[in-house]
Amino acid sequence: MAYGKTGNIRYNLQSSTMQVFQSGKRFMYDGTFNVKDDGRIVNIREYKTKTFTKKSIKDAFGAGFKNIIEYHSPKLPTIQHIIYTYPDRNYFFIEVVLKGDNLKSGYLAPLTGKFANVDSAAQRSLFVPFDNDAWIRYDAKEFKQEIENTSSEVSAVYSETTQHAIVIGSVEHEVWKSGVKTKAGISENELVAFSGYADKEVTRDQREHGCLEGSQIRSAKFLVGYFADWRTGLEEYAKANRIAEKPFVFNWTQPTPIGWNSWGVLQQNITYDNATKVVDFFADSLKCFRNGKDFYIDLDSYWDKMIKGGYEGDFSELKRFADYCVKRGLKPGVYWAPFTDWGYGSGAQRRAEGSTYTFGEMWTKVNGGYHDFDGARALDPTHPGTQQRIKLVISKLKECGFEMIKIDFLGHAAIEADNFYDKNLHTGMQAYKAGMEYLLKQLDGKMLIYAAISPTMASGRYVHTRRIACDAFKAINETEYTLNSLNYGWWQTYLYNYVDADHVVLNTQTLGENRARTLSAVITGTFITGDDFSTPGIWTARAKDLFQKEELLKLVAKGKSFRPLNGNTGKSANEVFWKITDGFCYLAVFNFTDAEKAIRIDLTKAGLSATNEYAASDVFSGSQYHVAQNKEVTVSAKDAVLLKIKL
Repeated sequence: MAYGKTGNIRYNLQSSTMQVFQSGKRFMYDGTFNVKDDGRIVNIREYKTKTFTKKSIKDAFGAGFKNIIEYHSPKLPTIQHIIYTYPDRNYFFIEVVLKGDNLKSGYLAPLTGKFANVDSAAQRSLFVPFDNDAWIRYDAKEFKQEIENTSSEVSAVYSETTQHAIVIGSVEHEVWKSGVKTKAGISENELVAFSGYADKEVTRDQREHGCLEGSQIRSAKFLVGYFADWRTGLEEYAKANRIAEKPFVFNWTQPTPIGWNSWGVLQQNITYDNATKVVDFFADSLKCFRNGKDFYIDLDSYWDKMIKGGYEGDFSELKRFADYCVKRGLKPGVYWAPFTDWGYGSGAQRRAEGSTYTFGEMWTKVNGGYHDFDGARALDPTHPGTQQRIKLVISKLKECGFEMIKIDFLGHAAIEADNFYDKNLHTGMQAYKAGMEYLLKQLDGKMLIYAAISPTMASGRYVHTRRIACDAFKAINETEYTLNSLNYGWWQTYLYNYVDADHVVLNTQTLGENRARTLSAVITGTFITGDDFSTPGIWTARAKDLFQKEELLKLVAKGKSFRPLNGNTGKSANEVFWKITDGFCYLAVFNFTDAEKAIRIDLTKAGLSATNEYAASDVFSGSQYHVAQNKEVTVSAKDAVLLKIKL
């Protein structure tokens, strides 16, 4: 089975194993599948009849072939091992399907096997988190003997020396949570790509993955490819996800969103008075901090201090705030966590607003109890009480005139449960799909949708922009934390319209830390600020200088993330990111330490010549630099520079 220009899959029907080649090089072997029915592993050796069928197909990925290897045996479910190949795609897709009577499965692995080293020495296996909660970090694990790594949805085994990579990841997320397990052995490396991943520390689940039932159960479809550059491979993976599962949310065609969010500093102290003063500051004193004409003033949690009588009460002051934003030429934004109950400590008998149901009826049932995380209890997204409450609140916010909504703690809607109100749904991702689609139908295309804490891959269908990490504010260590997620998750810029670095807070930190935090937003792709601009301080003067730099705003207008230069930093962030655009190469160089640091840059990883010396200028200071292969760039303590090189 050929795929792409030089790819080839050889499937041995007798041994039920496959080998995969790229440009004549074997990178995978002894590949097979593993499935469970009613909790038991189905033994492939028991199957007597094996057939191969090849069908021409034309789908969103283009013209190609559906290669079906089918296994039959009396009294056993039929198994289809399906491989999708395309002459114009340098990767293929693989899935496994169970067919039979009264099937029940919570685990299907369409690919298990062994893989070759991509380099004789330095190689790593990438851990990608399921979500961006609890300050979890990406991890580029050095692949040594007997090292295991189970990554959520996707992983890349790659060489920092050659950049070569094997990328494997699921491109469907409406039914399963999936994982990719890699293991470095003494003599052989092993992998398992599987649907049915549940882990307390990663997916936040307190119980096993839900089981699907019926006459046909199929795994998620996985992309498999060998790439010359791990960064290109992960970008192709992100793009494939957006093709495989077309967005449910309307496509955002307006300018890259920039704005302000109240959680940066004001937090629970938000009032009509200080919020409108923030509006005045941006309208009067930061007029050039725009992308086109749009600027969002986003009220985070505690906006309900501007309403009386709860969600069924008086919203007139909140509407007055939204109207004031519009009057001053800005767009009002708001916040909500639709699938959480923050007041669960007050008891189960409270009536949920907009419904006749109690919160106790709506709580997601897990192991006979409930799912409590981040201080909130999960609500069943399929329950009519949850949905009626969503309908009420969203209708009120639309009536107020809000044009943006930040939705948070979405992972609570994806939890594996004992059961859901909708008995036809059996997995957390099925419930997530139901909840998110209902929420978007209520929003009715009226708002820019921004996700904060949320599933990494599954949210691509539902939101325009997603925060790439957890809460981050002002200090250099928070900038480094955010950039760890960008370092190994920048490729999500092709899954979402935009990814975001969270609220940029200047406060009273050093100018260097302010520059680094500002730059972290620019290279992520959008720009949301967070200081208390209702009162003057050093942050107001710094904002006027940093936020209105024309060169930075030009980059933000592009709306796409910078690439990482290096991928060898484990759970930390590397110090250099780059982007080539409009005839220039931009190098963002960070120093996360307390002392001045000389940082060596491998220009070839940014597509530059190893033999040329380039003249560069720092966008922040205007200082001139001479940049050459492996020449050191000195950056002050807790600071950053953005070098602009004409090509």
